Amino acid sequence: MATSYSTTTTTTTILLLLVFAFFSFYQTQAGNINPNSVVLGLTRSSTTFTIPKPSKYSRKRLSQVSDMIEPLRAVRDGYLLTLIIGTPGQVIQVYMDTGSDLTWVPCGNLSFDCLDCDDYRNNKLIGAFSPSNSSSSFRDTCGSSFCIDIHSSDNSFDTCIEAGCSLSTLLKATCSRPCPSFAYSYGEGGLVAGTLTRDNLRVHGSSPSITKDVPRFSFGCVGTTYREPIGIAGFGRGVLSLPSQLGFLQKGFSHCFLAFKYANNQNISSPLFMGDTATSSSDNMQFTPMLKSPMFPNYYYIGLEAITVGNVKSAEVPLNLREFDSQGNGGMLIDSGTTYTHLPQPFYSQLLSMLQPMIAYPRATDVERRTGFDLCYEVPCPNNRFTNDPFPSITFHFMNNVSLVLPQANYFYAMSAPTNSTGVKCLLFQSMDDSSYGPAGVFGNFQQQDVKVVYDLEKERIGFQPMDCAAAAISQGLHKN
Repeated sequence: MATSYSTTTTTTTILLLLVFAFFSFYQTQAGNINPNSVVLGLTRSSTTFTIPKPSKYSRKRLSQVSDMIEPLRAVRDGYLLTLIIGTPGQVIQVYMDTGSDLTWVPCGNLSFDCLDCDDYRNNKLIGAFSPSNSSSSFRDTCGSSFCIDIHSSDNSFDTCIEAGCSLSTLLKATCSRPCPSFAYSYGEGGLVAGTLTRDNLRVHGSSPSITKDVPRFSFGCVGTTYREPIGIAGFGRGVLSLPSQLGFLQKGFSHCFLAFKYANNQNISSPLFMGDTATSSSDNMQFTPMLKSPMFPNYYYIGLEAITVGNVKSAEVPLNLREFDSQGNGGMLIDSGTTYTHLPQPFYSQLLSMLQPMIAYPRATDVERRTGFDLCYEVPCPNNRFTNDPFPSITFHFMNNVSLVLPQANYFYAMSAPTNSTGVKCLLFQSMDDSSYGPAGVFGNFQQQDVKVVYDLEKERIGFQPMDCAAAAISQGLHKN
């Protein structure tokens, strides 16, 4: 997890290599592509959040879609959303990420290249998009608000001016020149380079059996990335995000993430709701207010007030987990694209100090060194089966008197199958980097398992309700017998 975004020579060099690789990819594809189509692509890191790209321009919705339900497939580090793009439709799986705006897909089955991606070969089955095989694909233009947004930055020049647009046509949003290629940065150094394209997107309606085509959906199509092997569906509040383009920013969305034991299970999916049904609350739903970050206005922040371990409340939580400084740093980001919850020092170490005397099991220090987790324990496993071990409970207390008791599997989790009637479980929290830039903490997707999480964008609040998400999936027809 990275909380600082460097502009060092190394990062600049990597960015230049990416841009060079992208243009090499585009040129090799040009002879096979309709001149009105585009080649784009991107990927994501499992435990990162993106550099924000808040638009300084007006937001406008591409399409208004009624209530939706989409299946999310659980994998080892997140949850995959299936996108059907183009005419005829091409199927690509991408991460659902509330910590970014841009939706992008890898482009070119053979030519797509991910630099420094050890696991890329294992992701070949995720799919890539071929613009030349879609009759409805075309490149976005400088007159598009999406092009303006993807290039919004602190640079002193505008890429569309460099591309030949006059200031008059830019102000009138009438410049028809192709939107220049972009570079988009993610935490921990992830980078993607590509161009914006438009094409049909097929989505589900209020049930999995209903579908609807959304024309002219804007997304990135990328040929080369650095440490980003899989595409991303951005669920932030920026103009480029999927909820924004589908018209849900005045409503909201909700998800119920399946437990990690269902990872890579093809027979059951987590339910993702969008629209009015997503924000209709039950009596047991607790809501905490969304905090407005002046630095990252497109993303979702909540305020952490305390953590209870067993019956003991934590030492005072630092104010920066519920407040922002004058530059906009601070707050707790809730992010479906970050795997584990991250807490700042020294608060994180204080939490470990509270836990240790409450746990009688022997430490598995060899596993700690190998995995990088800070608290791992050897636990008894009768008949080589894990049981509900007597670890202390952990409760997160958010603003507005919201208390979320985490399921035990959301914080102490088995590292491997037990042997000789013994297994190892580790605490799946991590420390934030030392930088004071950006959010002070992150509430990750692993701690959101078996919890219904509601993003009520109309009332600017986030709700939590512990729930059996497998049962919820079955009730929505997202389970194969």
